[in-house]
Amino acid sequence: MTLLAESSERTMATTIFISHFTPITLLYFLLLTTSHIPILAINITHLLSSYPELSDFTNLLSTTAVAADLTDRSSVTLLVVPNTFLRNSDVINNHSPSSTATNLGDVIRYHVLLEYFSWPDFHLIPPTGKLVTTLFQTTGRAPNNFGSVNITRDPTSDAITIHSSNSNATIINLVKTLPYNISIFTVNSVLVPNGFNLMASETRPPLGLNITKTLIDGHNFNVAASMLMASGVEEEFENDEGGAGITLFVPTDQAFTDLSSSMMFQSLPAEKKADVLRFHVLHSYYPLGSLQSIVNPVQPTLATEQNGAGSFTLNISRVNGSLSIQTGIVKASVTRTVFDQNPVAIFGVSSVLLPKEIFANNPIEVNKPSLADPPEIYLSPVNSPDIDGSANHLSSPPGLEDKTTSSVNKESAVRIVLGLLCIGFYLLVIN
Repeated sequence: MTLLAESSERTMATTIFISHFTPITLLYFLLLTTSHIPILAINITHLLSSYPELSDFTNLLSTTAVAADLTDRSSVTLLVVPNTFLRNSDVINNHSPSSTATNLGDVIRYHVLLEYFSWPDFHLIPPTGKLVTTLFQTTGRAPNNFGSVNITRDPTSDAITIHSSNSNATIINLVKTLPYNISIFTVNSVLVPNGFNLMASETRPPLGLNITKTLIDGHNFNVAASMLMASGVEEEFENDEGGAGITLFVPTDQAFTDLSSSMMFQSLPAEKKADVLRFHVLHSYYPLGSLQSIVNPVQPTLATEQNGAGSFTLNISRVNGSLSIQTGIVKASVTRTVFDQNPVAIFGVSSVLLPKEIFANNPIEVNKPSLADPPEIYLSPVNSPDIDGSANHLSSPPGLEDKTTSSVNKESAVRIVLGLLCIGFYLLVIN
């Protein structure tokens, strides 16, 4: 009885004590008493388990122990490479047997941004870019800031691209988000840390492919080969082979012949001419199949790296079974594969790729009809005055004015005859 009474008194006291709390004070009290409860750990493999197209990357998260690294982290963004792109990556599939799981794990850690990003957050990134630290930086194996990536936004297309000196990847879409804790996006390429050993396998050709010789051996690319040698950029291209590889779009000799104003092209300053050549190169190895299935059509070039994010980009798409490349000035098509062996792909293209950053105000015309869409022509009214009252010089083509005037005269005559007949009929009736 005594114990029961004491228990009843304690219950009553507690009830009375709580009843004197205001709702806001009670809420504050409850938050304080529950603040020691830990946040649930992130099970990243479980979050990705319902996406079979991401299964290869999910498996790498587990086998490299990166999934375990993420368990106790929050406010991160994971960049996942879908199976389609991952299986074409030499970094993942062709690493030498002697390479350790740590090396491969660091590549995966490089896909973890130590900052939470939503779509709106990405769209607030300035065109100049933002440097973001990755999980690789925390390992101590990334010298200086080599464990960081530079994220840029193209103000025209709103495309978000992640850059390192070895690779670029463009965000495809949002997979899943737990606000302010973790977000998961897919990207179209494997990211490789700056200065990272790519673990080249025996299946890769020796670095230092002689691009000029390859073009000459391929025939019909002599003009491009001579321009590469004269400009000095050939060495730049060959040095980039040791990174994520390169993809070159080389105009045929006929493409240069078709430039009716080729002297204008030849008279460009040396640096601008070099930028035009860099504009023909992607800073990653893309076999033809990868180009045909590319998700984000807007791709930066080597000229982009020289001139800033969002500039000197190519728009690559598949049109009627062919690979189309648009620059904003011309549209070219891939005519043939000249060379394709990882890490170098060289494709012949039907037109010289002219960047709008150089030729937009004074585009080069071609002798033959180009593959570019014809400009729309709007016919202005005949002799319509401009703002200043003068006659408009955009008159109709020869012959069109005469035909129009003749048509109008016939129509007026018909109306006059019909009017006279109506008047005659009216007078006949009233009489």
